[in-house]
Amino acid sequence: MTKIKIVEYLQNGVSVFERWFDGPDAQAAAKVATAIYRLEQGNFSNVRSLGQGVSEYKIAFGPGYRIYFGREGNTLVILLGGGSKKTQSRDIRNAQSLWAKYKTERKKNR
Repeated sequence: MTKIKIVEYLQNGVSVFERWFDGPDAQAAAKVATAIYRLEQGNFSNVRSLGQGVSEYKIAFGPGYRIYFGREGNTLVILLGGGSKKTQSRDIRNAQSLWAKYKTERKKNR
């Protein structure tokens, strides 16, 4: 099995995902860390596509945590943020916007 590389999208030098990840309590953070580990192992069973290149990993815990990411090929996942069911619509729009910025930046740097 190919291991997936997980990286965090930086906006103005700051990880958008880390900013969100600092919020949940320790138990929730452990669930999120486990989800990221599963992504690293290639387990995308709790993932659904949201369109515009963004996907969501659902975590059945607490308020329904989500991890938003884009994929670059088959071996790279770029974390774009996180949220909960309550903030899902806004979080999806934000992740899609960040993914579009990532793709634009990537084209410029090629």
